[in-house]
Amino acid sequence: MAHQEDHRITDAGTLKALAHPLRIRLYRALYIARTATASQLADQVDEAVSLVSYHLRKLAEHGLIEEAEPQRADGRERWWRPASDGVTVRHEDMKDAPEKLAAQGALTRTLLEQRAGLYRRYLDEAESWSDAWRSAGFDSEYLTRLTAAELADLRDELDGVIRKYKDRGRAAEEAGDTRERENVAVHLYGFPFRT
Repeated sequence: MAHQEDHRITDAGTLKALAHPLRIRLYRALYIARTATASQLADQVDEAVSLVSYHLRKLAEHGLIEEAEPQRADGRERWWRPASDGVTVRHEDMKDAPEKLAAQGALTRTLLEQRAGLYRRYLDEAESWSDAWRSAGFDSEYLTRLTAAELADLRDELDGVIRKYKDRGRAAEEAGDTRERENVAVHLYGFPFRT
């Protein structure tokens, strides 16, 4: 799949490029599919192929996706893949410029809206999932008192656990074990708040 483990976004232009709601949906769909054409992605997001192609080129201009090897012998379609195993945006890369902070805020808010939409869709469709899937799913809130350093440690440990399961699932699929596998979203937020 991808060459880089993570694409760490440090510039406002890439943040702005990714912050577009359709581009986030396309990136997510491509990330799940691993490789796809504009036509395939257009079907998934219910948009015109020409519009999807335009937005895919914008994502590619910023190094978020790249061309993939053709998956069919005729070679007429352009195939895409994520350029990395994910994207990372860190506050320390943005704090030096108000424009970067604004772009990071726009991206984060768009991601939050889309993530909430994914979860609402799951809730609306929960009865269509088996008891095993409904029992395995979770929605938890943990309230604790930590230092900033402890919260950063917690983030890194959770990231390690999730990567372990992601790698395990990917290895199983590559070995041909796709039975009973579904796309799973895990959304975690860790942030300070005052009552």
